[in-house]
Amino acid sequence: MEFENLLTLIKTVSDSELTDFDYEENGTRIRLKKKKETVVVSGTSSNVPVMGLQTVQPLGQITESEAKMEKDIADGEPEGMLIKSPLVGTFYAAPAEDADPFVSVGDQVKKGQTLAIVEAMKLMNEIESDFDGKVAEIYVENGQAVEYGQPLFRIA
Repeated sequence: MEFENLLTLIKTVSDSELTDFDYEENGTRIRLKKKKETVVVSGTSSNVPVMGLQTVQPLGQITESEAKMEKDIADGEPEGMLIKSPLVGTFYAAPAEDADPFVSVGDQVKKGQTLAIVEAMKLMNEIESDFDGKVAEIYVENGQAVEYGQPLFRIA
C-alpha cells in the first residue's frame, strides 16, 4: 500500500465512528484501533498547543478562547464545565444561515441538547451538551475554524 493511501486510510478511520479496523494485502496486515472518548473537560485547560489540520498554534501563544477562559478565572467567575470540539472543522452556531442559533449566552440547556454543529469533510457533526446547566460563555464565532479540543462553550 502506498504511503499516501495509508495516510488517507488512517484519516478516514480517525474521522469515522469505527473503533477497530483490520486490513491485509500481500502478506502485510494493518490494524487500526482507537478508543472512543468524551471531549468534555471540567476545570481549566492546559496551555499545551493543539496541532490541527488547518492551523498550528506556535508555542507560547494562546488562542483568543484561552485568553477569555483565563480572564474568566482571574475575574473570579465560576469555572463551570467546558465543552470542547471533538474534531477539526468549521463551527456553526445555527442549523442554517437564516436560522436562529441553537443556544445563546444565558440559555438553560439539558443533557443531550444540540448546542452547535462542527462541519468536517462535508459532514455536519452535532455538538451536544453532556450535562444540564446554563450557557455561561460561547468561546467561538459562527463560521470560525476550530481545532480538536478547542473550548466551544462553558456551561455553569
